[in-house]
Amino acid sequence: MTKTLFITGASSGIGAETARHAAAAGWNVALFARSEDKLRALADEIGAQALALPGDATDLAAQQQAVARAVEKFGGLDAAFANAGRGMARPGIVEGDADDIAGMVALNVTGLLWTVRASLPELKKTRGTMVLTGSAAGRRHIAGSIYGATKWFVHGYAGNLAEEMREWGGRCTVIAPGMVDTPFFDEGQPDKLKPEDVADAVMHALTAPERAAIREVFLMPQN
Repeated sequence: MTKTLFITGASSGIGAETARHAAAAGWNVALFARSEDKLRALADEIGAQALALPGDATDLAAQQQAVARAVEKFGGLDAAFANAGRGMARPGIVEGDADDIAGMVALNVTGLLWTVRASLPELKKTRGTMVLTGSAAGRRHIAGSIYGATKWFVHGYAGNLAEEMREWGGRCTVIAPGMVDTPFFDEGQPDKLKPEDVADAVMHALTAPERAAIREVFLMPQN
């Protein structure tokens, strides 16, 4: 039976490339993001294996409805990739805009929790895998970085969730990349990691043999 992967932040960058990699490996992909036009274009590119699910990751009901639609169309859920996230226009607790800070924390922390809450009941049925996008910034201290602190949360919660999922045969992996050449940055970073490098790491976690729980994948650009 074909497996199904639910991806948030799926319209571009790491999320979109992971969708392409998963579809090429034979998975169905349920694509969730706010950018409806990009999402539908990606779904059209992938074809019948893809389902476009426009929505806001900070809206729990929207994520729950999206997961329900994915299960209805594909018959179940085998993995979820909580990938939606963003940085700040101006970093720093004093310099940063208050609404910008609140919005980033809502997406990077609460949005990720809502992905887990929406998908975990279905993953429990399939002894599935949860993948969370962390960061190299969540593995070291960076002066004043609120973004980095949100990723420290992701890394800590990933370990806690892995222990919970282990009780019923599920697995949780945090993917921690360094700088990736994606639209996350205002300027291109051609000598850094590519989205396909991170997508490869996600697929490694999803396709590892059942005896192996890949708790973390930490990848950095060579240059």
